[in-house]
Amino acid sequence: MFQIGDIEIHIVNDGRVMVDGGGPFGLVPRKLWSRYLKPTEDNLVPMDLNCLLVKTAGQHLLVDTGLGSKLDQRMIDFWQLTRPNGSLLDGLSRLGLTAEDIDLVIDTHLHADHCSGNTLFSPEMEIVPSFPNAKYVVQRREYEDAMHPNERTRATYYPINYETLVNSGQMELLDGDTEIMPGIRGVVTPGHTPAHMSVVFESGGEYALFLCDLASFMINFERLGWMTAYDVEPLVTLETKRGWQKWALETNALLLSAHDTLIPAGHLRQDDRGNLKVDPVEV
Repeated sequence: MFQIGDIEIHIVNDGRVMVDGGGPFGLVPRKLWSRYLKPTEDNLVPMDLNCLLVKTAGQHLLVDTGLGSKLDQRMIDFWQLTRPNGSLLDGLSRLGLTAEDIDLVIDTHLHADHCSGNTLFSPEMEIVPSFPNAKYVVQRREYEDAMHPNERTRATYYPINYETLVNSGQMELLDGDTEIMPGIRGVVTPGHTPAHMSVVFESGGEYALFLCDLASFMINFERLGWMTAYDVEPLVTLETKRGWQKWALETNALLLSAHDTLIPAGHLRQDDRGNLKVDPVEV
């Protein structure tokens, strides 16, 4: 648990998947990235599915919802999904919460590994909200792109995860940077997708940033030239990271990762040679 002024933040894990190392590291040679994260013989590396449970002003917020419960066995095998500590809902239960206790869900973007837990199948096999009392928010441009994918993006956008919520009015579409509630801002951090959103927390002179897929791993945030193969606009990612690196150094912000299995949280530092490095903090 982390305390940012009056804001309490918990990392809640929805499981771990295995992906080809060429995904999170893109054009970076394996000889380089494997020093950071050793792959399996099949060139697979682990990625966690970290969501955030945020408590502030008597409200319970979720940032992202993981892969959820709708996957069939074929997709579970495809992702090589494991959940030794249970799902997101199990994690909420350990914090004394149920799905009905969530007041707001922030979707950073609508890729399947970040928002499939938005909805679930009812006993009648209808799509229903996983968090029935919550308002959901996502960027309008992200929703429009998700509803009109192309050959490059359609493998990760599934309307079953969000269309029903928009049609019912339960999901609100945001237009650019938005103060979602006092001390919590959704900021557009383009590159991974044009309307990818990170989340800034500010309270009592302290700061935190949920990077999400602005940088899948902390080393992607440290090194401007290390972009993922998943990024739709990689050179935009580079410039977006440049600006947020500067901000992180100036504010000493706590950085929170959606996928890093080694450094889920840390602070950006500059060493004596001018190189940037994320120092981990205990989770």
